[in-house]
Amino acid sequence: METDQTEKRKKGYVLMRSVMDFGMGLIILGFGIFFLVSPYIGVGFTVEPFFRYFFGVMCIIYGGWRMYRGYKKDYYTE
Repeated sequence: METDQTEKRKKGYVLMRSVMDFGMGLIILGFGIFFLVSPYIGVGFTVEPFFRYFFGVMCIIYGGWRMYRGYKKDYYTE
């Protein structure tokens, strides 16, 4: 009885973390793409292009990793 409740709680936690990782990954990935294409859509920043591109690439890498972590769903390492 108690193990069923524990398993149910773990499944709920894994689902919540997975959805959160997918959502945050998409948002961060979107920011990365936005920073990379901003000069082409007419949005100007006062930051040098190197730093803007570097930040955009880092956002894409981190957003992709967050989405992969949400797909993998390996939150409990037992």
